[in-house]
Amino acid sequence: MSITRLGAGPRMSQAVIHNGLVYSAGQVGQGADITAQTRDVLANVDKWLAEAGTDKSKILSATVWIKDMAEFGEMNAVWDAWIDPKNPHRPRLHRGQSGFAGISGRGDGDCRDKIVEGRKHG
Repeated sequence: MSITRLGAGPRMSQAVIHNGLVYSAGQVGQGADITAQTRDVLANVDKWLAEAGTDKSKILSATVWIKDMAEFGEMNAVWDAWIDPKNPHRPRLHRGQSGFAGISGRGDGDCRDKIVEGRKHG
């Protein structure tokens, strides 16, 4: 079995394809508020899934960490607008608070990380 790494850097890859699955690295949102940061995270997820030859309609699981659960509604509104409405197996969304330091030097945002697995086309 082969392993394909996309966006490989010295510490990690942005996505890894193995055995027909795409594993996306955690993405950190940039922007002035949770809405902008969530949009940024999801745009990055779209980018890496597309580069891997798939899209959000094939998502198997997702994990979201947000800094303040009071902002959950705002984050969830962006998620609901983004998710593929034709996907009959909508992924379960895990939520939790996070107090860890910035990842990859990208800052100290409120929408900390999103990890998505997508099934690779073909």
